[in-house]
Amino acid sequence: MAAPAASSSGGSRGKPAEEEMEAAAASAACACPICLESFKDEAYLDTCFHSFCYKCISQWVKIVSSKHPEPLPSVRCPLCKTVNMSIIHGFDGESFERHYINQDPRMRRLSDAHELISQFYNIREVTDDTSSVQQFWKQRKYLRKNIWLQTWLRQEIQALTQDENVDAIIYHIHGVIESFMNRQEKEHPSKETQPEKKREEFKRLLSDAARPFLLSRRERFAVEVELFLVSHLNIDAYNKLRVQRLKESTSHVSREQDLLPQDRSLEDHYLYVIGDKTDCNGEI
Repeated sequence: MAAPAASSSGGSRGKPAEEEMEAAAASAACACPICLESFKDEAYLDTCFHSFCYKCISQWVKIVSSKHPEPLPSVRCPLCKTVNMSIIHGFDGESFERHYINQDPRMRRLSDAHELISQFYNIREVTDDTSSVQQFWKQRKYLRKNIWLQTWLRQEIQALTQDENVDAIIYHIHGVIESFMNRQEKEHPSKETQPEKKREEFKRLLSDAARPFLLSRRERFAVEVELFLVSHLNIDAYNKLRVQRLKESTSHVSREQDLLPQDRSLEDHYLYVIGDKTDCNGEI
């Protein structure tokens, strides 16, 4: 009987040691990797979301930048070497501040066209050309090549994300559109899907493709892509049409309440990721 007692006693002595190890690990997780002290104004890099004291990571960026003759547009995380464009800090559960690595405002200023798009997505959807949309799908006009689509997508996505570098997003979304159109072109007449079902599938695929990047604006984006394709207008002509739609809408339609604030880049995404991180008290 003595042996089991000794074994039990050994297990009891092991438990506090295990708890001490867990406590030490938790303490390390709550320490800034640069100064090795508790976080002061905890900050996150915008791509990898590694945490640092805001002062520490800002100083580190300054040191790295000083070694280059030209201003850096981005910086690599000191932990994982992922490229990041900005530092997110001042998070209070509802908002945050964002410090760009390159603070030159000329690099991020939106054009008048971008500003128009940002405003346009803050009004309720207006579709007053139902017959043209129906004909577009019924008469298979979607098979016509639109030479302005990629340029239009770039302008649209830059405005919605407030980010100049959107090549990867355009490649992904344009690829989804092209793939859909190619399938329709090869479809045998005897197996042709009803126009309304094609339209629903197109908007669903587009919304799903845009989801990671445009979040709550993805469905509205799908509608706007469809309307641009239906219009068969070049970008300048379509922007003029939008100005008219904006004037007509703002006179009697209230602003959408569930869309992203137009003055922050992907704020909902950052709030979700930051808010989902466990804090040093073990709370979510």
